[in-house]
Amino acid sequence: MAVAVAALGIWSIAVEPDRLVVHRIEVPLPGGGPGLDGFKIVVLSDIHSGSRYVGAEKLQKVVSTVNGLDPDVVVFLGDLVGQEIVGGHYIDPGPAANALGLIKPRLAKIAVLGNHDWQFGGWAVRVALEGGGFHVLENDALRLKRAGSPLWFAGLADLRTRRPEIADALAQVPAAEPVVVLTHSPDVFPRIPARVSLTLAGDTHGGQVRLPWLGAPIVPSRFGQRYAAGLIVEQGRRLFVTTGIGTSTIPVRFGVPPEVAEVKLAVDTIGHRQD
Repeated sequence: MAVAVAALGIWSIAVEPDRLVVHRIEVPLPGGGPGLDGFKIVVLSDIHSGSRYVGAEKLQKVVSTVNGLDPDVVVFLGDLVGQEIVGGHYIDPGPAANALGLIKPRLAKIAVLGNHDWQFGGWAVRVALEGGGFHVLENDALRLKRAGSPLWFAGLADLRTRRPEIADALAQVPAAEPVVVLTHSPDVFPRIPARVSLTLAGDTHGGQVRLPWLGAPIVPSRFGQRYAAGLIVEQGRRLFVTTGIGTSTIPVRFGVPPEVAEVKLAVDTIGHRQD
């Protein structure tokens, strides 16, 4: 028993936090034009650069993994930096943002900021990400097109440190055009209107520890395990929560490996005609 406990401890402290997996899902895109069928969004979150297992080598691995997926769009859902992580150290956001600048999607890189970014200062993180080629959104929206079909991305302000204004973010999005909402925290999801095709979130790290039968004992969400990780469907609305790259406070992961998420959109092209 002691050997098994020691092995699990070594795995959760020295092995799993340093892994990187690709999590692939496909979700429907109601109302999307035919040009969006197969549209690929790569989702990154919670890098926490400077944490124990997120240095230059890990960032290079993230970049090569993302570029190997050949995405249309890359979204970063906040917490580029981190503070008070055991075994980690302070790091300026510039090097991490510059590393992410080597990511080359077909159309765009889009980001929102997280609570750790704003604890750092926020604006310095924003400037660094913009220097890396990201469109940083805060209660604002960006329109993209592929093969003549539009797709909007609406980014919300961080729930804990700022004020997410969902109506403001969606105000410029025509009702007939599909929109993906980007948020650091999944806790805004109950307030997201049905017109939103998909909501993408991070922040939870999947709880960092997921136990058999019990799930994740600790999740930084007022909803507990409800929005801990993965694809959640409620009343026809879809939320995907990525488990992210780094760790927060304690550099431990068990059953929740760091991930790069690939979200592929599926459009029902029956009845559509490409002009």
